Formats: sequence, C-alpha cells, structure tokens
Amino acid sequence: MAPPRWGVVPLAALIGEATEHLASHTGPRLGGFLNATLGNAAELIITFFAIRAGLLDLVKASITGSILGNLLLVMGLSILVGGIRHKQQKFDRVQAGVDSTMLILAIIALVAPSLFSHAIEEVSHASVENLSIGVAIAMIVVYGLSLVYSFTASAPIVHPAAHGESSWSARKSLGVLLLATVFIAWMSEVLVGAVEPVLEHLGWSEFFLGIIIIPIVGNVAEHLVAVQVAAKNQMDMSLQISIGSSLQIALFVAPILVFISLLMGNPLTLVFNQFELIALAAAALIAALVALDGESNWMEGAQLLIVYVILAMAFFYLPA
Repeated sequence: MAPPRWGVVPLAALIGEATEHLASHTGPRLGGFLNATLGNAAELIITFFAIRAGLLDLVKASITGSILGNLLLVMGLSILVGGIRHKQQKFDRVQAGVDSTMLILAIIALVAPSLFSHAIEEVSHASVENLSIGVAIAMIVVYGLSLVYSFTASAPIVHPAAHGESSWSARKSLGVLLLATVFIAWMSEVLVGAVEPVLEHLGWSEFFLGIIIIPIVGNVAEHLVAVQVAAKNQMDMSLQISIGSSLQIALFVAPILVFISLLMGNPLTLVFNQFELIALAAAALIAALVALDGESNWMEGAQLLIVYVILAMAFFYLPA
C-alpha cells in the first residue's frame, strides 16, 4: 500500500500542472471544468460498484459528502491559502452569481423528493421512484443548460500574467491530465479500501465514513489541485474545480446514478435523510454568500472550514 499512498501527492502536482497548461489554451473555466469532470468520473465508477453491492445509503452519503467536501473543505482551504498569500483575490462575479443560483437550485432539487416522499410513500412506493426519475431528468437538463450558458454567454476570463506562455500543447496537456486521473482513480480506490477497515475497527459509523472520510480520501488529488491554483492567484479555475465539481455531482452524477441503479435492478431514489438535507442547505447557503461578490479573503476561507468542522463533528457523534 505504500507506493499508492506516496504516489497521490506527485500525481496531484502533475494534474495541477497539466490543468494550468490546458487553461492557458482554453481559459480557466474550461480547464477547471475538465479537471472536475475527470475527478467525478472516477467517483462515478466507484459508486457504480457500491450500487451493484446494494450499498445505496452509502452511495447517497458519498454524494452528500462530496458536495460538502467541495463547497466547504476544498473551497474553504483554497480561499484561505490564496487569501493568506495574496490578501484579497478577485474572480468572475457574473459566473459566481450564476453558480450561486445553481447551488440553491441543486439543493431544491435534492430536497424536494426527500420532503414529498414521506406523503407519497403512504400511497405508492413506485411513485417515489417515478418522482426521483422525473427530478433526475430535470436536473440533467438544467445542468446542460448551465454549461451552454457558461461557455457561450460570457467570454472566459484569462489571466496571461498568471498562466504565461505554455510549453505544452493542448493535446499533451489533456493527455497527461487523462492519464494521471486514471492512476489517481486507482490509487484512490486502493486508499479507500485500506482506510475503511481501520476506521471500522475504531467503531466509526458507515454513515460517517461515507459523508466525511471516503470523499476526502477518494478526492485528495482534486482537492490539492484546487488549493495549488488558488495559491497562484487563479481563483476562477479554483472555484470552477470546487463549486463546479459540487454542481456536477448534484445535477449530473446523482441523476445519472438514479438511471444506472434502475438498469442494475437496484433502484436509487433521491431521498436523503434530514441530517444530510440540513448540511447540504447550510453548505450551499454559505458558499453562495462567499462567492456572490466576486471577491474573497482568508477570513471567508476560515469561515467555510469552521462550518465543515462543525458538520463533521455532528456526523461523527450521530448514532449509526
């Protein structure tokens, strides 16, 4: 297990470098989007096997944990590190406003089936599944529309001074990013597999594992890249990785898992428990408030991290 554990950090650095070179050709928005997408593709593969094993509650906990981790831990650490190094940082306010609205929309989409399912379940369980399918379709549609808007309605902001002249071609940058992500996905699975038995031996609940531990360990490379680019004052790309990844998980990965689970005969509904819903709503609200003005400082990063610590402690003490 030693090689994978030590190999994650240099691979994360390689992914960060490839993302930067790619962004110099495509702009920070597309570069960050590709980084987040590749990271979530690996997570999609891992949750696929969890659905096949019938671990539906763990899958939903992992979805919740990934969103919380990206909005509070990754975004918070990125803003904290960037703020300490550069005092106040600026990013595209228009895109931040769109992303903030999308965050609230994503939470509404996840909350609605959970709230209405209790009343619907009394009449028909099949209707709960149909509601989840309908909401999943709507989520995928609005996510697709948001991508069209992001890449066409306003020109991506490029900071030549930050990126400089790239010595890598776009093809080489994308190739390195793809290859490094494949290795990271394998190493993340190895790490998660190694960590789970140890934590279960400590008596920690499966719910805590799914929401806090697995997303942190499984997405460590993506987290490091977001912090690296924030430290280099490239906040547009850093936020595209953290907020963009959260939106992708909520509005694309979760709905896709609903359809995958149907094909596998293990239906996954978008019904989350009250603790997950409260945590998601709190994370989306504070992240939206931080991003809305197009500026950030280290104090805002510290605030996000404190919220994450509070929620992590709450989930830790929650009975299994």
